[in-house]
Amino acid sequence: MKKPTGKRYWLIVGFDGAKCIYTRRVEVGQFTDDQIKALLQALATKGGLTYDEVVGAYAKRRTNIANDLLHVHHDARYSTYMCGDNPHLPACVVDSSNKIVKRPALT
Repeated sequence: MKKPTGKRYWLIVGFDGAKCIYTRRVEVGQFTDDQIKALLQALATKGGLTYDEVVGAYAKRRTNIANDLLHVHHDARYSTYMCGDNPHLPACVVDSSNKIVKRPALT
């Protein structure tokens, strides 16, 4: 299998509904996966959560104040993470033309 060539980037985009409110592209080597997840959580918080919603996001699951507003979803096939409801922020790995890089299928 051929190894991908060229630079890879994290494309981070923020949406409020369908409206794009933020976009940033950085080289993949600038962040680990854990750092990208934490960054998306911070951006989702900044983008519009109340203090009580943030407290609930960190509360123990299944308690009466808990919520999933800062849960980070992962789509491994497309190297994409997403956090938030509204605003929501996906971060995906793209090539130099901003085309999403799909991971090769396992054989």
